[in-house]
Amino acid sequence: MKRTVAVVTLGCSRNEVDSEELAGRLAADGWTLVDDVESAEVALVNTCGFIESAKKDSIDTLLEANSLKGHGQTRAVVAVGCMAERYGNELAEALPDTDAILSFDDYQDISARLQSIVAGNSHTPHIPRDRRALLPIAPADRAETRENSEFSRKRLGDAPWAPLKIASGCDRRCSFCAIPYFRGSFISRRPHEVLDEARWLVANGVTELFLVSENTTSYGKDLGDLQLMEKMLPEIAAIEGVERVRLSYLQPAEMRPTLIQAMIATPKTVPYFDLSFQHSSPTVLRRMRRFGDNEKFLHLINQIRVLSPEAGIRSNFIVGFPGETQEDFDELARFITEAKLDAVGIFGYSDEDNTEALKIDGKIDEAVIAQRVETLSSLADEMVSLRAQARIGETIRVLIEDAELQEGRAAHQGPEVDGSTTFIGTDFTVGQYVDAVVIDSMGADLVAKPL
Repeated sequence: MKRTVAVVTLGCSRNEVDSEELAGRLAADGWTLVDDVESAEVALVNTCGFIESAKKDSIDTLLEANSLKGHGQTRAVVAVGCMAERYGNELAEALPDTDAILSFDDYQDISARLQSIVAGNSHTPHIPRDRRALLPIAPADRAETRENSEFSRKRLGDAPWAPLKIASGCDRRCSFCAIPYFRGSFISRRPHEVLDEARWLVANGVTELFLVSENTTSYGKDLGDLQLMEKMLPEIAAIEGVERVRLSYLQPAEMRPTLIQAMIATPKTVPYFDLSFQHSSPTVLRRMRRFGDNEKFLHLINQIRVLSPEAGIRSNFIVGFPGETQEDFDELARFITEAKLDAVGIFGYSDEDNTEALKIDGKIDEAVIAQRVETLSSLADEMVSLRAQARIGETIRVLIEDAELQEGRAAHQGPEVDGSTTFIGTDFTVGQYVDAVVIDSMGADLVAKPL
């Protein structure tokens, strides 16, 4: 008998890929995918466990889905994703009405798991473990343990862009981040797997490919070639139907001249640099177990803009990290003033389970963190607005994503998290690319006139 399932996705683009892979496995096994949780027998909630606000959203979504049981079609609510993996049995105890908390290890047999749950069988939640220990420490030794998994994916939307996962996990040990603990060590997908999925996405209506991972600059190191991304980019761009290729989450400490040049020189690869700076004070960065300072980061930005003045550069920053002094904060404010970034995310520090920062002394008062977030966010908004104003008169190419609003994204604007570009009095369709000139700006957003 056909079952119905609704997949609810929270969090980042990497989670979106996971959801579509789960949907692909379920559809291949006879499940019917529906958009509305109320119309589904099973609500499969792909949770996010990155920061406190994301965890709260995940819990609220699970509670809302549980409230539908007994009032419509919904018979079971199942949690998957980062928060489910990260907390396992602890989450099950906190949310007893949720029918199952599944691990990443359950993904391969997701259909059988859901069938069992709907049949009324109980599922014992997993006990979280450090997934970094599941692979050899040395990246070069991971090839022997890499599994050949059968490709499975089903698009859950019809946007003209889509994320394409090139790797999973992370080998960095940033003291504030728990992602390596529950996502595991870094492991690259083989180039032919990435290219095959890229072709599949294009065949399913995608023209912009957004390459995602926890650390894109590490791609290929476990395959014996740290410049593999530079070699693969031209192959992706050469796929018929691809109009844009975009990279995400680049580590400043791992950026190399060959990658910068490839991103700027390779046809159809947009000069878009999602650089994870996190801070600019060398003292704070060392406590974060990261590298760099104002001078090094500004030099990297200058390297990019010398080759491509129109390049888009975005970043996120953590304010109030343990030990952050007023001088450290002022150093960060100076960097944001001088960097002239296209998009900036400001986050207040909060303690995260299974991170080294939990035990670092010098915790900052929450009121001080909130004040610093407000101050820096205001400065960042001002600097981003000035950067957008500087683009007036610039020629851009816009991918239309909303026909009603006549809105889309230029090359320097990443999906969902950056600004957008709007046309007035036009009638473009979703998926259309429009060459235009910028005539106005509002914050990070642009107004353009078609050429």
